[in-house]
Amino acid sequence: MRVLAAMSGGVDSAVAAARAVEAGHEVTGVHLALSKNPQSFRTGARGCCTVEDSRDARRAADVIGIPFYIWDLAERFHADVVDDFVSEYAAGRTPNPCLRCNEKIKFSAVLDKALALGFDAVCTGHYARIVQHSNGARELHRAVDPAKDQSYVLGVLDAEQLARALFPLGDSLKTDVRAEADRRGLAVADKPDSHDICFIADGDTRRFLAERLGTETGPIVDTTGAVVGSHSGAYGFTIGQRKGLRIGDPAGDGRPRYVLDISPVTNTVTVGTTEELAVTEVSGSHPRWCGPVDAEEFECLVQMRAHGEPVPAAVRYDVEQGVVTAQLSSPARGIAPGQTAVLYDGTRVIGSATISATRRATEQAGTRAGH
Repeated sequence: MRVLAAMSGGVDSAVAAARAVEAGHEVTGVHLALSKNPQSFRTGARGCCTVEDSRDARRAADVIGIPFYIWDLAERFHADVVDDFVSEYAAGRTPNPCLRCNEKIKFSAVLDKALALGFDAVCTGHYARIVQHSNGARELHRAVDPAKDQSYVLGVLDAEQLARALFPLGDSLKTDVRAEADRRGLAVADKPDSHDICFIADGDTRRFLAERLGTETGPIVDTTGAVVGSHSGAYGFTIGQRKGLRIGDPAGDGRPRYVLDISPVTNTVTVGTTEELAVTEVSGSHPRWCGPVDAEEFECLVQMRAHGEPVPAAVRYDVEQGVVTAQLSSPARGIAPGQTAVLYDGTRVIGSATISATRRATEQAGTRAGH
């Protein structure tokens, strides 16, 4: 096949591209320029969109022996990922920008452009597996290395996108990938993994949001409505947060308090106990399915954070309303509107939905919390 290898400048995408060549594909490397001003992004290990990353990607392509290009997708990235990130926080929700980048950039903008240029597939360094059956059906599964598994952030891909995706690292351990990079003479073999949010230069999310949304003093209240503190912007908090609340008066029972709810309309943050934080049901909108869904009611595992534990659940899919509701078998904590619920059948990814509402264990039937 003619394969476009997305090369971030890290060890994973470099080895993935090399394996695609070794598999007999005609491979071209491409680095995505996602920043309007790359110098403003992090350097070293703390990002994946820097000037030095593009240079590392080019050097890796030279060693592998494949053509290499840089595609400027800064405007698209800013609109679909950065602006979305800011608007979601402004609405009191908690987005996952890496997941949105995979959906809107790597497997929408890039794949569409690749197909238009005559490529058959896009190859990335994600740790996930594609399982193909004798009838040609392809399924997305968890990676062999549980510590590096990235199937969660790929749960937004549909069947057509999966049909054009290659994940050569899904059957490998990260330690083996680094050793292979060293054997291949790739200079990125020991390069640290990127982490955090690539477009926030210093990792200070609250400051980043404040520069774009401004500051506005508002109350922090408990579940009785009593004011227990103040803040400079409700967008600076997430459901389940414990640190940084700066509550003057301790709780009556002396136990820590957590963020339970964020109301951007009233600029109010509500806090409560860990028991009040427990969620027993989540509802999600904008579902995306990695393949056919055989039933409107089924049992599965639901994972609600990139590194969260999956929870067994009974799921209902309202096709007409486009709403997925999961009744959790055990309470989960720190679940916020805006996060993504990814559904699994064992290691297979069924699909995903954006969490729009939750029901807490302490709420009466029929009462919902969310935005």
